[in-house]
Amino acid sequence: MSARVAVVVGNPKPRSRTYDSALALAERLGGADLVVDLADHASELFEWGSETIGGLVEEVAGSLVVVVASPTYKATYTGLLKAFLDRFPHQGLGGVTAVPLMLGASPVHALAIEHGLRPLLVELGASVPTRGLYLLDSQHADAEPYDAWYATAEHLLPALGSAPGSGPVPAPQSTLEPSQAVSA
Repeated sequence: MSARVAVVVGNPKPRSRTYDSALALAERLGGADLVVDLADHASELFEWGSETIGGLVEEVAGSLVVVVASPTYKATYTGLLKAFLDRFPHQGLGGVTAVPLMLGASPVHALAIEHGLRPLLVELGASVPTRGLYLLDSQHADAEPYDAWYATAEHLLPALGSAPGSGPVPAPQSTLEPSQAVSA
């Protein structure tokens, strides 16, 4: 069975704030049916015969919507995410609606999502009908940016059947101690 909503997280750190934020955004879309935390698969990304990676590519390509999330590294998405997306053939995301999400420490990189990640997703054939969501690291646990994005994007996204329930969805809770919160 194909996933309705897939999430791909390109943060090299497992279960990161990027991961939490991607799941929070997916909740507004009805919840994630498939979650690919690329940190769990980093050692296989350059094994071209990897059945695991090949299967994940097929599952993501078969989804209706995919949230593609990355921290901002050097003003763009991570190499980990690029290595995974390079596994898709030309038009490999055809028929999939993509929602780009990036986190960063400063608003000066807010256009990275529109300048870098969106064109890559479009090149792979995805429809990207909404603006991407760029979150400051300091906002990742605040529900307001997710809710504001969803309020402007909902009418542009495919109908997913069981839309988010009544009332706002909570933002993710940080699993890090304040002293550990140094990277997206």
